[in-house]
Amino acid sequence: MKSLQVNFNVATQAIEPIDNASPEPWEEVCDRFDNDVRRIKTVSDPKGYNAIYACYDENNQPVYYLVEESDLLTKLRQRTFLDKLGRTRTA
Repeated sequence: MKSLQVNFNVATQAIEPIDNASPEPWEEVCDRFDNDVRRIKTVSDPKGYNAIYACYDENNQPVYYLVEESDLLTKLRQRTFLDKLGRTRTA
């Protein structure tokens, strides 16, 4: 799964590319932000990105990423959700 840092205006929902941004593995981005991420919305992008996420830094400031979601990410999000609820999950 790949991700790309972008500028996102919450009020207008406008997404603007960052000139020097390059694709990064989404797992590395999540690790860098200590998995403090939240899905904002579904988007359509010709490069294959289909969601925008906010990643929160140590000062709780959002950094936005376009993410190419896959079935693996959906399963990971569900597993994390269940772990936070304290439920046992099945494979």
